[in-house]
Amino acid sequence: MPIAELIRPRLRDIGGGFMVRRLLPALPTRSVGPFVFFDHFGPVTTKPHDDHDVRPHPHIGLSTVTYLFDGAMLHRDSLGSVQRIEPGAINWMTAGSGIVHSERAPEDLRGTTYDIHGLQLWAALPKPHEETSPAFFHTPAAALPEWSDRGINARVLIGQAFDLHSPVKTYSTTLYIDIAAEPAITLALPSAPGIERAVYSVDRPLVADGTDVPPFTMAVLAPGRESTIVAPQGARYVVIGGEPLDGHRTVWWNFVSSSKERIEQAKADWREQRMGQIPGEHEWIPLP
Repeated sequence: MPIAELIRPRLRDIGGGFMVRRLLPALPTRSVGPFVFFDHFGPVTTKPHDDHDVRPHPHIGLSTVTYLFDGAMLHRDSLGSVQRIEPGAINWMTAGSGIVHSERAPEDLRGTTYDIHGLQLWAALPKPHEETSPAFFHTPAAALPEWSDRGINARVLIGQAFDLHSPVKTYSTTLYIDIAAEPAITLALPSAPGIERAVYSVDRPLVADGTDVPPFTMAVLAPGRESTIVAPQGARYVVIGGEPLDGHRTVWWNFVSSSKERIEQAKADWREQRMGQIPGEHEWIPLP
């Protein structure tokens, strides 16, 4: 069966000329499983004069999921968390009722030339958990299970696959796999009733269920069926998904909610600086 949809990226400048490829939300597919937002940044070489820091900004109603292939960044938030993010680790920040965070170059990389490459996804929280207490969890690369077979190496970042279970805790059934495939190798994904899935290559083309998928393009897979992913030239790609959202979500700037009124309240709270502050940081990004 052919794939359900191809989503092509839109380029966005998130500050200081730092361009990202944005895949979600899109039309008509606004989410895949719980994921309502998908940004791919890099690979790009950051030079000494570049300022790609993302200053303090707020979130509600979601969890951010940050994963690097190369480089490093420093996460700080209004809970007091300070975490260096490096390749292979999963960093899961639950915004819930509200959190403020920044993403900056680590001090040891400032004024140097280095490469940065990664993905940031947002998972909308189920309605009963939209106002849960904010939290931050770092899972180091060594704690995430790996699976290898005939030219494929896979890391189960979130959820379960290949009879392996990620230790990352989620609020709903969620899937996130990082796959490195050698040329012409096929990955068979078994059928998964009730689960939405998509595949995205960060470097080379794929063939998903017989459909050519260019790099930097998301293929939304047909639901409830087995899928085959082929990397003709070899590729690094991710599979994402999970159980469908329990209703519509409004995504406005950095806020996600099932309630438009809650979005308006978050706007007012941020405008009046009532959402907390990051210790030692005094900048903040105003509402658009």
